[in-house]
Parts: sequence; C-alpha cells; structure tokens
Amino acid sequence: MGIHVTVKNATLGAMLKMDLAPNESVGDIIESAAEFWKKDPRAYVLRKGKSLLRGADTVMEANIMNDDVLELLPDPEGG
Repeated sequence: MGIHVTVKNATLGAMLKMDLAPNESVGDIIESAAEFWKKDPRAYVLRKGKSLLRGADTVMEANIMNDDVLELLPDPEGG
C-alpha cells in the first residue's frame, strides 16, 4: 500500500500528488518532483513542517505519513 502525499513547489505555488513506497528515498521524491517541473534536482531540498529532509533517508525513516504536504524548496546552500 502506497503513502499518498502532496508535494508543493514553494517557488511556483503548484501542487503535485504522489504515491510513495515506504522504502523510496527522499532523493527519489526530489528527483521525480523536479523532473515534473523541469528543474535541476540538485538545486532543491524537501521540507516537512520545519524540518529539512535528508536525501538518503527513506520515506519510513523520514517519518512521512499519508496525506503529508512536503515542500520542494531551492537548496539554501545552493545546488
């Protein structure tokens, strides 16, 4: 069973619905969302609430839950 989330592009204000597997990495989510919006995935990070998510963490390790809203942000340290 997949985990349904919404990824919000903080720059555009656009939303993307995604179904994630528990073993999928945060980096995979960034890559998919960046590809959808035709952006360079190396220049972006994901935030859940006030926390930046580590690209190497899995959905399960990052504690991403059904119906979470994740924000795709430009990397504050540059990409």
